[in-house]
Amino acid sequence: MALIRSLEPGKGGGRPPLSEVDATYVVMDDPHRGKILKITTYGSDMRKSRPKPSQVIELDEGMARKLVDVLRRELL
Repeated sequence: MALIRSLEPGKGGGRPPLSEVDATYVVMDDPHRGKILKITTYGSDMRKSRPKPSQVIELDEGMARKLVDVLRRELL
């Protein structure tokens, strides 16, 4: 689990996703940072065991705004 502190363009195009996963989110109140968005992804359908939390990222308000800007610029 990690609070994202920076979000910058990477180099190279990467590769397409190998599988799809489900995700959940919750909004938590942090006394020092305000609201935090926590996104949890769960293992893909190819996983042999039942799905369990796989990746967790957390965004504070400032980073959420930056992500929205990136999404608008790159995808929307």
